[in-house]
Amino acid sequence: MQEKKDHQERLIVGLGNPESESADSRHNMGFACVRELARRLGISMEKKRWQSLVGRSEARGVWLVMPQTYMNLSGQAVAKALKDTGLTPEQTWVVYDELDLPLCRMRIRRGGSGAGHNGVLSIITSLGTDDFVRFRVGIGKPARKGSPAGRHYVLGRFTKAEAERVPKIVSGVADALELAVEAGVERAMDRYNRAGALGCEEIP
Repeated sequence: MQEKKDHQERLIVGLGNPESESADSRHNMGFACVRELARRLGISMEKKRWQSLVGRSEARGVWLVMPQTYMNLSGQAVAKALKDTGLTPEQTWVVYDELDLPLCRMRIRRGGSGAGHNGVLSIITSLGTDDFVRFRVGIGKPARKGSPAGRHYVLGRFTKAEAERVPKIVSGVADALELAVEAGVERAMDRYNRAGALGCEEIP
């Protein structure tokens, strides 16, 4: 068995769908935020490993992972990454889109249910635990009452008003991830688990 690494090491996973037509969808916010973090840290995400695109910063003790499976199989990729790196679920951070939060809002937490998110449910099933950190990035729900808040909505593109806010959201989430890497998840929670923390006006 591979020896477990120092607790400061982290595996940061962005969730999304790999198809080109999904690139700008609400469901791919996790990919967008991890790509921005990679850009800031000077990490290339071109390496293919663990059914994922992978990058590494030795100096920061960070692995960045974007599973290239379908969303509902994301856990298989994460389990392979943890097995090979010797890291634990507790050292894993998952960044993903959240229907139950308004656009421009983020909630950081450890543990809890998958709340219907297929990627998170897959990770819980594959790891046999829910004890990992979640960076839940709000995408809101359909504006019209009675609209389906399911597959069609999350795989759809942002409206013009929403799209104007996305760069600030992605930048704010990357800020939160950088703070968590440097100062710990609790510090990031204190700063970003509140309205207005991402620097843009919320859309319910």
